[in-house]
Amino acid sequence: MGSPKSLGLRGHTLSRLQTALIVAPSFILFGYNQAGIGGLITEEDWSETFPEIDTLHATPAEKDARSTLQGFVVAVFVIGALFGSLSCSYSGDRFGRRNVIFFASICTLVGEILEASSFSLAQFIVGRIVVGVGVGQLSSLVPVWQSETSGAKNRGRHVVLDGLFICLGYLLESWIDLGFFEIHTGPATWRPPIAIACVFSLVLMCSIYLFPESPRWLLMRGNRDLARENLARLRGLPEDADEVHSEMAGIELSLEITSANGAKLSHLLKMGEDKLAYRFGLCLLLQFYQQMAGSNLISVYAPILFQENLGLSSEVSRVLSGGALTWKFLSSFLAFIAIDRFGRRAVFIVSGTGMACCMIALAVATSFPTSNKSSQIAAGCFIYLYNMFVPIGFLGANFLYCTEVAPLRLRMAMSSISTANHWAWNFVVVMVTPIAIRSIGWQYYIVFAVVSACIPVSVYFLYPETMGRNLEEIDLMFKQAPSAWAAVQYEKQTRNTMPEEFEKQASMVTELKHSEG
Repeated sequence: MGSPKSLGLRGHTLSRLQTALIVAPSFILFGYNQAGIGGLITEEDWSETFPEIDTLHATPAEKDARSTLQGFVVAVFVIGALFGSLSCSYSGDRFGRRNVIFFASICTLVGEILEASSFSLAQFIVGRIVVGVGVGQLSSLVPVWQSETSGAKNRGRHVVLDGLFICLGYLLESWIDLGFFEIHTGPATWRPPIAIACVFSLVLMCSIYLFPESPRWLLMRGNRDLARENLARLRGLPEDADEVHSEMAGIELSLEITSANGAKLSHLLKMGEDKLAYRFGLCLLLQFYQQMAGSNLISVYAPILFQENLGLSSEVSRVLSGGALTWKFLSSFLAFIAIDRFGRRAVFIVSGTGMACCMIALAVATSFPTSNKSSQIAAGCFIYLYNMFVPIGFLGANFLYCTEVAPLRLRMAMSSISTANHWAWNFVVVMVTPIAIRSIGWQYYIVFAVVSACIPVSVYFLYPETMGRNLEEIDLMFKQAPSAWAAVQYEKQTRNTMPEEFEKQASMVTELKHSEG
């Protein structure tokens, strides 16, 4: 299914519209739905509608059981996202990038309608799962589609926008929640904030087929003519341009090399010449860090942290939460500026170091009783500071790196499984947090501080730079590195010579095809 020609858009204009109509609603849905009920569970009408998870009016004997169930209801969205992202390892390559994105938008719409119209906890849980499936598919597939349709020069900025829009989703949910909270009573305090997300699902559904399918996926399916046409549209060049021929040849070279070894999921656990187990491990570890460094602890449970952990009023907690997420959104622009200027390694190291320091400070500040106003102020400041460091490296750049290091034939599988790993650890954090805050309090932050401190060390020794290389060059770099331990050093040594070697191999493939023709 080709994209409509009536738009007549090419190059940067097409890319900007793709960002506005596909990337933005996809990741706003991610942030909006993930944070969607964190600030609603203290509403009066919510408590009356779902008394099974009301912890504000529970007796001490009921509180632990209700906290566990409350954590499950928040986390059940993540279970859906886990299965949604895993499904892309098959559906993304079988049905194409655009078709699965369209299906995911339908899932989010149906789930949001079920949630907003719920009068029983069972219906609400089903809606959360369905929304989760759609968001999980979007979180796996959209970064892959972006990477495959973007040029090497600005690929980082394009994909890091994912994190910016996730933050925008958090921000919108927080302030919309506060706005409807001011109504004070009735179902209007929580049903409209959930239903508003339907707008983004509808924009995504109506827009996806206006844009070209991934040329790399089309080549993988043997549709060479449409792949060349789409690549030319995306680059804003004529189909017979040398740049288009060169990039097509590079993709075909990568496909021929990887197809010689087949493309089985079991290969992800083997090293071999491609070092797939190493590359897969990089992706899994990065997504583990994204969750276990505490990002979603602060984003999803910010109102609860301010209200229950710091002892502030419900309204003040919502205002501070909205401010913290607004600051997080504004800080996302730091990643947009840095990712293609200083590289992937730099943003991961800075982000990890900053998060570790903030978590240590937060543990110290919250160890004092809530009557200590100075410690409350300090804790609030460190939540804001933490929200500055997170988006620099772990709200977009982590998804980007996973799509960059994967070979074409296993890119969808590697991306979907590593993203499923992201959702699995997300489930752990969301499920455990309500109980942990009430039972161990300030000590909970130490866990996240330790994990964050591991980020700069592991990135320095294990993660080679990918900035400025096209996806096929990155694949060749991993193949030619002497070993996994030597990959970082090898990348530094070959940064200037690798493109020339890659161009030479790609031109040989082109000449061979012309001679066979």
